[in-house]
Parts: sequence; C-alpha cells; structure tokens
Amino acid sequence: MKVVLATNNPGKVREIREILAPRGIEVVSLSEYPGLAEIKEDGDTFKDNAAIKALAACEHTNLVALADDSGLEVDCLDGAPGVYSSRFAGEEKDDAANNRRLLELLASVPEKERTARFRCVVAIVDREGWIYTAEGTCEGIIAMEPRGEGGFGYDPLFYLPEYGKTFAELEPEIKNKISHRARALAGALDILSELERMKDEEE
Repeated sequence: MKVVLATNNPGKVREIREILAPRGIEVVSLSEYPGLAEIKEDGDTFKDNAAIKALAACEHTNLVALADDSGLEVDCLDGAPGVYSSRFAGEEKDDAANNRRLLELLASVPEKERTARFRCVVAIVDREGWIYTAEGTCEGIIAMEPRGEGGFGYDPLFYLPEYGKTFAELEPEIKNKISHRARALAGALDILSELERMKDEEE
C-alpha cells in the first residue's frame, strides 16, 4: 500500500517510514509531489491540524494521505507549548530557539514538577475524502539541559526516567516502539489495514 506523508520534514519522514515499512506500507514524502502551496495549520487542536494536512495532501496527490500533528505539553505551563510547539519561540521550526525558550521558562522549576508528555494525532484521508484519526502519548519530564544528538524538535530535553535517557539519546529502535508517534501510528496501521481490506473486497 502506498501512502503519501503530508510533510517535508526529513526527520519525521524517516521515523514514520521506519515504523510503517515492516508492515508493507510504502511511505512517500509530499516533497515528491511539488506544486502544493504551503499548508496553513490554523486548527485549534492537534486533530484539526492533522486533518487539514492530510486532506490537502490527498487532494494534491490523489493518494491515501497520512499526516500527523504532534507537540509537547508541559504540565506546569498549563499544557504549553501544545499546538504551538514548532513555533514556540516565534520563528517556525527553529528547534534550538524553542528549546532555549522552554528552558528559560522552567529555569526555577524543580525536576519533580517538570512533568510533560508528547502527544500525537495521526489523520488518514482516503480517496473518497473520509477522515480517520488515531492518537498516542508518551510521558516524561523536561531535562535541565539538552542531551543527545539524535531525534529532532524537543527530543534533547524530553527525558524518560525509566530509560535514563532523553529521546535524543534513545536508540531509534526503542524510540520507534514507545514514542507518542509510534503509538498513534499503531492505531493508524489498524485503519490502513481496514482500508486495504475494503479495497480488496471492492476489487
């Protein structure tokens, strides 16, 4: 089954491809289908934004489209940065600036109060325009300083006590099993399998 992923983020494409490939799903990036104007993510929730992106990608490519919207929710910041995670420091997708701002806001917060979670919603849109969604979360705490060279976004600050590592230090094969995105994609796999079964029955 071929699915277009509604992102041009190479880190995200690689991560999702690694998760879905063992199940026989070919993931192609939206960058392979040029001409689509930048998708405006103006929804109020992760679910809204994921659906907006998947719909636009499906309409542009005429393929089953998958989009995820995810972000970091810090409890002592009342769930911020949330849907604004990628532009928390102002400029879109400046990971270093976003991490600096988060550390500045939490400078006086002790470790036990730095609880947080990554949340991900995956939206799938089929060729008829039906929208399906799945959600996943991963609990952790915000580290005092960045650690690790892997991952992207807030991964160097997201610490998992049970592993003694941040997401950026965690082995990819472990991260791809326990992350918020992996858990949401597990639900998405069930949806994709059902869509494939329905397609086979129609044929």
